Amino acid sequence: MSKRRINKIAIIGSGIMGSGIACHFANIGVEVLLLDIVPRELNDKEKAKGLTLEDTIVRNRLVNDALTASIKSKPAPLYHPSFVNRITTGNLEDDIAKVKDVDWIMEVVVERLDIKQQVFEKLEKYRTPGTLITSNTSGIPIKFMNEGRSDDFQKHFCGTHFFNPARYLKLFEIIPGPNTDQEVLDFLNEYGEKFLGKTSVIAKDTPAFIGNRIGIFSIMSLFHTVKDLDLTIEEVDKLSGPVIGRPKSATFRTVDVVGLDTLVHVANGIKENCPKDERNELFVLPDFIDTMMENKWLGSKTGQGFYKKVRKDDGSSEILSLDLNTLEYREKQRAKFATLEMTKTIDKVVDRFKVLVKGKDKAGEFYRKSFAALFAYVSNRIPEITDDLYKIDDAMKAGFGWEHGPFQIWDAIGVEKGIEMMKAEGLEPAAWVNEMIDSGNKSFYSVKNGATYAYDIPKKSQEKIPGQDSFIILDNIRKTAEVFKNSGVVVEDLGDGILNVEFQSKMNTIGGDVLAGLNKAIDLAEKDFAGLVVGNQAANFSVGANIGMIFMMAAEQEYDELNMAIKYFQDTMMRMRYSAIPTVAAPHGMALGGGCELSLHADKVVAAAETYMGLVEFGVGVIPGGGGSKEMALRASDTFKKGDVQLNTLQEYFLTIGMAKVSTSAYEAFDLGVLQKGKDIVVVNKDRQIAVAKQHAKLMADMGYTQPVHRKDVLVLGKQALGMFLVGTDSMEDSNYISEHDMKIANKLAYVMAGGDLSEPTKVSEQYLLDLEREAFLSLCTERKTLERIQHMLTKGKPLRN
Repeated sequence: MSKRRINKIAIIGSGIMGSGIACHFANIGVEVLLLDIVPRELNDKEKAKGLTLEDTIVRNRLVNDALTASIKSKPAPLYHPSFVNRITTGNLEDDIAKVKDVDWIMEVVVERLDIKQQVFEKLEKYRTPGTLITSNTSGIPIKFMNEGRSDDFQKHFCGTHFFNPARYLKLFEIIPGPNTDQEVLDFLNEYGEKFLGKTSVIAKDTPAFIGNRIGIFSIMSLFHTVKDLDLTIEEVDKLSGPVIGRPKSATFRTVDVVGLDTLVHVANGIKENCPKDERNELFVLPDFIDTMMENKWLGSKTGQGFYKKVRKDDGSSEILSLDLNTLEYREKQRAKFATLEMTKTIDKVVDRFKVLVKGKDKAGEFYRKSFAALFAYVSNRIPEITDDLYKIDDAMKAGFGWEHGPFQIWDAIGVEKGIEMMKAEGLEPAAWVNEMIDSGNKSFYSVKNGATYAYDIPKKSQEKIPGQDSFIILDNIRKTAEVFKNSGVVVEDLGDGILNVEFQSKMNTIGGDVLAGLNKAIDLAEKDFAGLVVGNQAANFSVGANIGMIFMMAAEQEYDELNMAIKYFQDTMMRMRYSAIPTVAAPHGMALGGGCELSLHADKVVAAAETYMGLVEFGVGVIPGGGGSKEMALRASDTFKKGDVQLNTLQEYFLTIGMAKVSTSAYEAFDLGVLQKGKDIVVVNKDRQIAVAKQHAKLMADMGYTQPVHRKDVLVLGKQALGMFLVGTDSMEDSNYISEHDMKIANKLAYVMAGGDLSEPTKVSEQYLLDLEREAFLSLCTERKTLERIQHMLTKGKPLRN
């Protein structure tokens, strides 16, 4: 990698996209200069204050308003509210000279070539030679943008296309111009992966690049299929959502969120600029889209699109759906298909495709038609939009949130079966697909020695996909590196003396088999290895303990067994902390309840930036019982300072549990005390997480890891703290802020975190606190209202307030 450093970036244009990108650079610690135009007239507020167009506050109004709106938007663009301090705002007249001091200038202004060219002309006067300069365009050819610019500008210029919202969508398309230096492309490719946490894909300078070209085709193809098969929008969203590994918003809800006008703009661009595209006619808008555009039914931003939220007479709200035949809104209808019922027992999405395309009902027909169209289209886009098939898959997964890219789905169905489906629809794959099969290659991908290989069309052979060396892909090593397996976990050898234990239960819940697997992994590591990582690459790290198992035992009043089960959980967490080898937890996505407790007890946490972590047990009517309540009391004790109001510190930790607080990023988890500054670290690119966790486990082992000594010095405050907590919960119940049962749970937690009703502050052991915690947990499991809460969570998937 070149010696370039990005310490400071200038972002030109502060709209939704510009502000979002600015926030994400601030997320990774880069200083940001965000510039926009100067307003041409005063608004009413400014007139009332007697301001003039010369006042700085007026001149920077557009940029400051845009950034404020971005920061308030949901989901939050910043990992932590304080990161906004890394962004400085200004305008393109007073502050443009400051671009001479930045390492990268990114233009994110309106999608009009003439305006972009004017901006570049202005910027070139102040840009320091050698500075990167890129455009976040979603479709204007790069070759037109740098016309008339200097050689140095053209060498350092290319397209860098982020997807909205920039923090959450992982695709980062890099589009070279005619004269872009290879060094610039290589740098941006690595920078995107390593620092921005993105999937970097180098695309060709073709309309809509890779992600939008395939993504918009897929949506337009569905628009036409809806009419052909006479499907409702609910049916299409059911068929094109999580069942095939796509986001919950599926097709029509996604269009509502993105905005119908945005979709139409890109579709029209492809229609006009790709006359040789064999499916050009598919980009013609169906009549219902034309009508919706005329009516300004653009989706969420106009209050109605394919769906519309309305208030009922009783004050409640309901969501109506658009009938595509009458173009009138009606009540939502439930969508049900026999084919989908057949996949209910198939947990892995990739294993469902074969079943779905065999369906005998309308769903089966839908899948055969839509996959046939998609497969034919992507095969014909090579080499037009990219030379490499895996780049198309990467773009769809990272930009549109698909779990599997088109070629991976095609592999899952079978390459020859895919061709057969195409022929039934009167479609043909590109010639290279038949050549691939004739050469003896029956799939697009293969795995060898833990690495993924993809079919290389010019070489006519499977070649290793570059850039994998900094990743560990558990799917690729599981079969060859397996050391132990039971129904709940797989333990893999990551090499260099480090084991990994990967949960395999539904939603990675922690039950008896997972605990047995964790203990076995620690046994194996202590005997023959140097360290242990607890990590997986599923959608979530772990949603917590298996509450179904707790419910069964509690409902049948098997309290001895339940006591043993809780003790087993506690003992396993304590083994994570007090084993002879270093343990590293690698949480990502949801790390709730028991998943959070496991992380609390590891020697170190290597968290993905997108980690939503917290002790949420109050939602099911209990307190954290796997060491979480004990650990928060211990952490409070460790932060007591001399002369500090110790009660206030303890109260903060108490409220973290009592209010079931969940961080909205790993950085927020430090504020909650569930991650610890100076010990735990954050990784922006989730794909690198297991590899980084392994490095830290190895480093701790190499530096001479010593088994910790059990703690007997936890300072608890006894009656003094208990009294304060009980008064607080009592007044909250009096003012109807919490229910009677909430008060009962909070008082049990108070008893544990105060260390019981000791007459004075006392130093106690962790085991003392664990026993109190277990006793409280058990007693709450005997309460009818707790069982109602657990049952509600199991059946409805959300907390019950009773």
